[in-house]
Amino acid sequence: MTALAATLIETVRVIGGRAPLWPLHRSRLDTSAVALGIVVPPLEPPVGGEDRVVRYAVSGDVVRITESSVEPAESLAFVSSAALHRGYPHKVAARAWLNAERLLARAGGADDAIMMDGGGMVVEATIWAVGWWDGDRLLFPPLARGGLPSVARARLAEVVRGGIGEGDLAREKASRRPLVACNAARGVVAVAALDGVGTPMNHRTLAISKRFWDRDCA
Repeated sequence: MTALAATLIETVRVIGGRAPLWPLHRSRLDTSAVALGIVVPPLEPPVGGEDRVVRYAVSGDVVRITESSVEPAESLAFVSSAALHRGYPHKVAARAWLNAERLLARAGGADDAIMMDGGGMVVEATIWAVGWWDGDRLLFPPLARGGLPSVARARLAEVVRGGIGEGDLAREKASRRPLVACNAARGVVAVAALDGVGTPMNHRTLAISKRFWDRDCA
């Protein structure tokens, strides 16, 4: 296992001096650490200060903590990646292949790239989990397709009335669905366009985005 592959990362949002999703981050970190044989030292959630993103990089008994500002996002434009999703079941630092696809998307004027598996089914974007509304149900690709167990997706399972479900979405049908992108650092955002074509909107996306950071909604 390379050093990057053995380094787990968590990007934690601080809002109003607290990290509302910390329990979900810690649960994912512990699960991946057991799977990868990494010993995680005691960690404290970030507290106080301005709204920001705190990044933990954990490798053995070494923990590196850095901070960055929050990038606002009101709606997103995605493109379809030509590269197949390789599988990313743990949030490790070895993600150059994902970063490369995002850079390509941004160079073309988009915010991110949606990646598919070998069967043409949506897995995730490079830094966003991607779901869609099917009537009043919010669905996400099965994690068995290789996507990251997203903290934001786990939070939506708490926020959405009735929880979330799983389903398959072929790329050719994706632009006809109200798409939802979620990210534990930036929240819940509607996908307004895919490959330059406008996608349908659903008013429920705004409703769940407002409840996303409020732990009293759990």
